[in-house]
Amino acid sequence: METIANHPETETKHASTLIGAYLVNGIVGNTGMPGAPIMHFSLIVVPPANSVSGTVEITQAIIPGQIVIPNVTGSIHELVIGPDVTYVVALEGVYYQSLTPPAIGTFQLKFKAHMVVDRDWNGKGGFSYGTHKVENVPVRSLE
Repeated sequence: METIANHPETETKHASTLIGAYLVNGIVGNTGMPGAPIMHFSLIVVPPANSVSGTVEITQAIIPGQIVIPNVTGSIHELVIGPDVTYVVALEGVYYQSLTPPAIGTFQLKFKAHMVVDRDWNGKGGFSYGTHKVENVPVRSLE
């Protein structure tokens, strides 16, 4: 039985899709507003594949306080208008929320985000998690 590893053309194809991949860390939200939900992201961007994946953490001063979404995936597309380059990013994932006592149990909720950013990963965006929506807030790179 042959494996993919025995086919150099397949190895080259997979390796070439990772060329140009990079890590980006940033935040989405109104950081100056007390109690506002803030989305922290750490994403691996693979431009040749138009894909992004990584983790998201949402923090806020009210319950549940901190939400971690460990396996976020999505897409990135480049828009060139004149000398300006803009990236449109879409993310989605799921997370689990525990019921508050005395109830017992855990349920799955959806997470989605969208961003329009420049080359430095600064721009505008929004995100939704559970029944909460945050729209038209700043996106800022932490690099």
